Amino acid sequence: MGAYTTLLAALLALLVGLAAGKAWERYKLADGRIVDRRRGRESPHYLLGLDFLVSNQVDLAIDELSKAAALHGDALEVHVMLGNLYREKGQVGRAIGIHQALLQRPKLRKLEQAHVLLCLGLDFKRGGFVDRALEAFTEVLRLDPKNPHALANLEKLHADQHQWLEAYNIRRSLATSALPAEKGRHEAILAFLENELGLKALKESNHVAASARFQAAIDLDSRVVPAYLNLGDVYLAQNKVTEAISLWERAVDVVPERAYLAFDRLEAAYTRLNGSARFAQLCKRLIEANPQDWRARLAFSRHLAVRTESEGALALLFDALAHNPHALALHQAIWQVLSQLNFTRPRVERYMELTRHAVFYRDPHVCLRCRYRTDELLWQCPHCHEWNTLVEERIAPAKEEHEL
Repeated sequence: MGAYTTLLAALLALLVGLAAGKAWERYKLADGRIVDRRRGRESPHYLLGLDFLVSNQVDLAIDELSKAAALHGDALEVHVMLGNLYREKGQVGRAIGIHQALLQRPKLRKLEQAHVLLCLGLDFKRGGFVDRALEAFTEVLRLDPKNPHALANLEKLHADQHQWLEAYNIRRSLATSALPAEKGRHEAILAFLENELGLKALKESNHVAASARFQAAIDLDSRVVPAYLNLGDVYLAQNKVTEAISLWERAVDVVPERAYLAFDRLEAAYTRLNGSARFAQLCKRLIEANPQDWRARLAFSRHLAVRTESEGALALLFDALAHNPHALALHQAIWQVLSQLNFTRPRVERYMELTRHAVFYRDPHVCLRCRYRTDELLWQCPHCHEWNTLVEERIAPAKEEHEL
């Protein structure tokens, strides 16, 4: 994860610097001379620095870019990039110092000033100076009201502080000016923010507002699972059991890979309506549709074990092991069922055979964007703050010695 993240951060810093450079090629100094801005980018130190960046040698890249900055003090983009690299290395103080010094330059163009302020805001954000980061991004928007990078960072800062309405309004502004191909992603994020606003209303005991927010989330993006779960909970609290079941079943149909999140709710709701057989039917349907669905087998086995159908429960769990032999939850369930069957020798030996090379873990999840890892499913990554990017990571079963 470390090397991947470092390389990604370095390349992003490079792109940010180059994007700034494309905005201007020449500028006029105070004494009236015209200086060619391309000289800095034509420096051998600058070009060598880029080569080191591409090969993920960040320290060497900083050394070369520092030489380029010393030789070409007017090359604003080189200084901007250098500050960004210091930030990504964690040297936030140096990054802040570089970017603040750039803001003191006379006759900065509006676009230049906005870009340096954006970088300074990122410095403050990285350093945990939330108020100063907010001020910097707000100032960027004063200079460039539709700057998407400033808006996106402001949204993340508000979301970090659970200021969901402010984050929602900013995301709506971003969605308004987005390209058609980007609309879907903006709507998905708006749906998650609607869900958070619904949870906030729920905490305030405003069930009407909460229901409206959860439904709005579903209308924006039918794959936002937590909105189904939460709206169903509201229905259940209002004794609308049939409506809650219908909503959770819809979530299972739309996002079957997240069906397990509704299992406990559906099983309890079916029981309230004296329809416990419906849960068994649901699990069978999911297993038939996706034979690798180990969670449906696990849920079905627990359902059977409660009804003392231990043999059937154990068979389901052994089948699930073939698809995910490393899930700790499966092994815990197997030992519970084995205890019900008095730990008979053939069954225990069968278990030992199936798990000879298994390494147990607690269902780790990894963020597709930044590779952040966590044992629990989160709807927003706490590291990169992106929505719905965490997926379950599977460990490949170990190979037999003769296969190696």
